[in-house]
Amino acid sequence: MWEKAIIGMAALRILSGSLEILAALLILKVNEVEKALLINSGLAIVGPVILITTTTIGLLGMSDRISFSKLAWILVGISCILIGVRK
Repeated sequence: MWEKAIIGMAALRILSGSLEILAALLILKVNEVEKALLINSGLAIVGPVILITTTTIGLLGMSDRISFSKLAWILVGISCILIGVRK
């Protein structure tokens, strides 16, 4: 069957996708640019949180099969992504 890490990662991605769809429907419902931007800004917070959490679950799931140096490079890469998105 599936590993626990896979189930956790998939569940988070399903949650994230559901939030995206819900936000799109809410944007259509409010039908105002200002409110739509507020809703969209809320999604900007959810995306990186889901990315970090999903990656963490994946790394923990394979922590016994990955070297410390590779783990460090992955963390550096994630940090670069977050810095690039922030600025």
